[in-house]
Amino acid sequence: MATTNYFDTVKEGLPSSIVVGDFVQFKKTEIVAVYDPTLYTMEFIARIAGGGNEINIASSNETTHYLFQASSTTTSAWNPGSYHWQLDVIRISDSERYTLERGHNLEIVADLDQNNSDPRTHEEITLEKIRSLISGKADADVASYSIAGRSLTKMTFEELSQAEDYFAKKVKAQIAKLDGESNRNTGATIQVRF
Repeated sequence: MATTNYFDTVKEGLPSSIVVGDFVQFKKTEIVAVYDPTLYTMEFIARIAGGGNEINIASSNETTHYLFQASSTTTSAWNPGSYHWQLDVIRISDSERYTLERGHNLEIVADLDQNNSDPRTHEEITLEKIRSLISGKADADVASYSIAGRSLTKMTFEELSQAEDYFAKKVKAQIAKLDGESNRNTGATIQVRF
């Protein structure tokens, strides 16, 4: 259950995930000590892995922090996926730019209100495909073949099993993270009564 009004409270720092169509706001406070908001502005830029969709959010300069906001209308045009991001500071006098921070851990998540959205993460989709390959492996157990000079080599059962283990752990970690953020009991906490 939410205990914070996200429209009134501005969180410090970049979010780790954003739902398509949600109102987004965050602030950067510590940077004001070095980059005076009367002399500089900031811009948050994110690009989906593999190129294409780009997100730009210019800051509004407050006296104590840089504020970044994107409306629901703006975020509804964003594509779900994993994004690389950077935070740029721009000198107002001559528009010179410097990249302060970079990262690759922003997830834009599908809005479940949209009929055509697939709520699964990349890892969940990949895990399902690997499990499908494993279940079909017994039916078509040919490791490689060639047709008209072109060859194809399939993953072995052991390679598929290792990939399944890897993606199953990723999915489990994602579920645990979401459960923790939603304050759901995950069974990972041992409760003791005295």
